[in-house]
Amino acid sequence: MGQNQTGSVGFIGLGTMGREMARNLIEAGHTVTAFDIVGDAVAAAVAAGAKPAKSPAEAAANADIAITMLPDTPQVEEVIYGEGGLLASPPRGRLIVDMSTISPVAVRRMHADLKAAGTDFIDAPVSGGPIGAKNATLTIMAGGEAAAFARAEPFFRGMGTTITHVGAPGAGQAVKLCNQLICGINIQAVCEAIALGRASGVDLEQMRSVLLGGSAASWMLDKLGPAMIAGDADAGFRIDLMLKDLRLVQEQAQALSVPLPGTALVTSQYIEARAHGEGGNGNQALFRVYDRMTNRA
Repeated sequence: MGQNQTGSVGFIGLGTMGREMARNLIEAGHTVTAFDIVGDAVAAAVAAGAKPAKSPAEAAANADIAITMLPDTPQVEEVIYGEGGLLASPPRGRLIVDMSTISPVAVRRMHADLKAAGTDFIDAPVSGGPIGAKNATLTIMAGGEAAAFARAEPFFRGMGTTITHVGAPGAGQAVKLCNQLICGINIQAVCEAIALGRASGVDLEQMRSVLLGGSAASWMLDKLGPAMIAGDADAGFRIDLMLKDLRLVQEQAQALSVPLPGTALVTSQYIEARAHGEGGNGNQALFRVYDRMTNRA
């Protein structure tokens, strides 16, 4: 498929991220057939211009590429290996791209099994959150064979702006886990700065503006800082999903004997947040851990 040509996509997983990614593929001119276990999610995709499917295999059947965007490793494995899954019923184009954040070990196993069955597999997790998904400005980090990446790249351009082939199968997930490690610790740092600034009696909005103009500037301070200051914990990228990603980071680190003390600390704070009912709230709800520790809750 040439650079400006469009194609057909079977899109599986229409959650907070997936629904926007599917919509952007439609707006880019691709034909999208969508599946999700939540019927309302499929209906919303159809309203945006997608065709409905009743199973992953039906979504992928006539597609040039099948894309999965699912919560965790077991859901992706079910779509690949389950009854009527994509291993047995691959897309017409024999190309599957998983854009979830899952285990690199599982990715390499799926890649090998699909390759043996004549189907290419790319792991292409994303960064940028719901805002990036909505605005088609995601960062996409892809692992797999170069030829398969080249086939997938025209579809990636409908969803993201920074698109990089980072290496062999599983490399996309490894880079994404490093991304999540930095994000988690950065969110924690912003929470701590706000907690200290608040206790010091400074104007938090002014402090944030000043910090954004210096070396402490970050995406998290820019995008999540206002919600933390306002006490707004509404869901964006949820605490539960970030905790899942941090679990994957820890599993990878333990398997490779890499100590990550900062990650261990912030993971414990995410666990505390979930224990206090914050799991369905957005990442910025981590600030409520500091509310509790400073008796502000």
